[in-house]
Order: sequence, then structure tokens, then C-alpha cells
Amino acid sequence: MNAADVNLYLVGFMGTGKSTVGRAVAHRLGFLAVDSDHEIERLTGKTIAEIFASEGEPAFREREREFVVGGHPAARTLVACGGGLVVQPGILEMLKTKGVIICLHASIETILERTSRNRHRPLLEVADPEARIRTLYAEREAIYKRTGTVILTDSRPLNDIVAHVIRSWRREAADFARRAGGTV
Repeated sequence: MNAADVNLYLVGFMGTGKSTVGRAVAHRLGFLAVDSDHEIERLTGKTIAEIFASEGEPAFREREREFVVGGHPAARTLVACGGGLVVQPGILEMLKTKGVIICLHASIETILERTSRNRHRPLLEVADPEARIRTLYAEREAIYKRTGTVILTDSRPLNDIVAHVIRSWRREAADFARRAGGTV
């Protein structure tokens, strides 16, 4: 595989900017932009909230696994991953065989502010969304930090974040291609 074709997976907690940054990075690289949550909604004809309500979180997590296994192109694709995707056993390791992983990170305060504007998050449909965010964040933080390069999105202009993601992806894509026996 050529380094310029290596997929990029953006991971991180909800509200860190994966979808927004992902669209901008994909545009700059000439990649297809795919959001795992939106693809699952498109394929099932249900919203994530409807899947959670009618089938439960385990069914949604299985759909995420199916998406990672074969629900997206193998090259020149940027995937904005749902916040819980890499938390599942074996998924992080699987993604590492498919491309470069970059984790977007933000402070709890920024996450609270960003997620308060979006009411389509089934994990936050609880009496105390802030407590839920703090609990989930504490459970997931160590996993996110193991994913690879972590890029802070707090109080930074989108263009700066996009440039940082692209620089990191280029460096890591060259390493990925070398390991895969491809060209840099």
C-alpha cells in the first residue's frame, strides 16, 4: 500500500470534534469522509437512539464491530469513529491493522459545552448528563491514550487542528506503509 492511501481513523470521546475535524481533513486529503455512527444509521434505517431503545447498546456495539470489519473502503478513507467504538475488546487492535489512528482529546468542560448543544446522544439521555460524561470519560480515558497520537482540540482554531492531524497522519502513514511492505 502507498502511504498516501492509508486510511485515517479519528477516535476519542464524544464532543472532541471527530466529525467536524474529520470532514475538513478528508477534504484536504481528497479522502472519502465516513462517520461510523452515520453509516450505521444509514444501513439500519434507524437513528442510534432508536437502535439503543429498541435493541440495546450491545446490538449497537455489534454493528460498530461489523462496520470496522468491512463496512468501509480499505484505502483513502477517513473514518470518524463513534466515541465508544475503540472501547470494545479487540477493536483498537483491529483498527491498527487497517490504518493510522489519531485520538482527538478535549477537556471535560469543553465536552460538556459541546455536547449540551446536541440532544441526539443516547448515552446522555439520563437525569444527570454531566455525571454520565464524567463517568464514561473516566472509564475510557486510559483506552483513548493507548490509541496512538493524541491531539488536543480545546480552544484551537479548526485549521490548526486539521494541520496537526494531517502532519501526524503523514508521518504515521509512512510507517504503516513500510510495515505493510508498501511504498512511502
